[in-house]
Amino acid sequence: MSLYTTKAAITITCHKRIMPYLAQEVTALGFEVEESFVTGVRLHGTINDCIKLNLNLRCASQVLYSLKQFKAADADAVYRNILKYEWENILPANGYFSITSNVSNDTINNSMFANLRVKDAISDRFREQRGIRPSTGSELTGAVIHLYWKHDDAEIFIDTSGDSLARHGYRKIPGLAPMLESLAAATIYATCWDRVSPFVNPMCGSGTLAIEAAMIATNRRPGLFRTNYAFMHLQGYNATVYEQEDALLEQQIIDVPGLRIIATDYSEKAIENAKKNAVAAGVAKLIEFKVCDFAETEIPQNVPGIFYVNPEYGERLGDITELEKTYSRIGDFMKQKCGGYFGYVFTGNLDLAKKIGLKAKRRIEFYTSTIDCRLLEYELYAGSRTMIKKQKEA
Repeated sequence: MSLYTTKAAITITCHKRIMPYLAQEVTALGFEVEESFVTGVRLHGTINDCIKLNLNLRCASQVLYSLKQFKAADADAVYRNILKYEWENILPANGYFSITSNVSNDTINNSMFANLRVKDAISDRFREQRGIRPSTGSELTGAVIHLYWKHDDAEIFIDTSGDSLARHGYRKIPGLAPMLESLAAATIYATCWDRVSPFVNPMCGSGTLAIEAAMIATNRRPGLFRTNYAFMHLQGYNATVYEQEDALLEQQIIDVPGLRIIATDYSEKAIENAKKNAVAAGVAKLIEFKVCDFAETEIPQNVPGIFYVNPEYGERLGDITELEKTYSRIGDFMKQKCGGYFGYVFTGNLDLAKKIGLKAKRRIEFYTSTIDCRLLEYELYAGSRTMIKKQKEA
């Protein structure tokens, strides 16, 4: 029996409030989502399927392939159940593995102890069966085993990803308070952008939103920037499937004639860093960068487009009084310069958002780190609503 071709439950995790967009991605790849929950989705497939998912998903964190479910009242029960599993058929004898976990059990107050018991069980199994103990450590550079343990319910997985998929790998210079790449992609999915019309991103910082927009529009996948995954370090790994999926990543890139993605920032250093990140992502030629105040950003006229700004919101950066003025100016700019566009403001401070002075059509919930955020959508009319209504009636 090969893990690579044997179907089992696959759990794909993501950050809170990103799940609907992850589910859309999974479905678009041809998989059937059987269950969804706050921080992920569940389906059935093989590790070969996990390879495809790892290379293509923008909104995911980890792709977990289930090995065994069991009951465990305490850490000793976890040890006993894991000791019984045939790890010698999963992990190479001369390999390296790490343990991660998501634990909520009253008998322990430190998840690292649960990790230790899992590591001990696997190592002891190898010593019994092969007379050796594999190398282990905390670096996620080899095989990764994940324990989910809540109350008495436990499940052990192969984490086929290793390092989190939420970081897409191109951003070498993050800048101040950067938006996580998976979150940036999810918020773009949440907009009504058609991936052809202009995408205008003032206050672009390290360029994450503009870069993700360019990648989404041209169908560039995060797998283009990564060469090591945990699935590569399992016993019986054959690079053929990975190489085929990796080749498809290049083949499926599309050209979008006339696409305009505009990214501006008042900081010359921020634009310099954003350009470097865009080069690393292979989309530098698709983005028009400019150093200027956001109010000087070009808004292409006579075409519907997206205006998307992620201003500071006082949790970590910026002075509130000054930010109130900034949010008011953002509202004025959208009203005066962005007619015919949809405007989007991503913020973790709804009091500041009131200073925009426009009524949001939608308030889409997200989290960044531990901050409760909203993506506010504004439908920006070309002219007054009264004038548009009269034109329609005529």
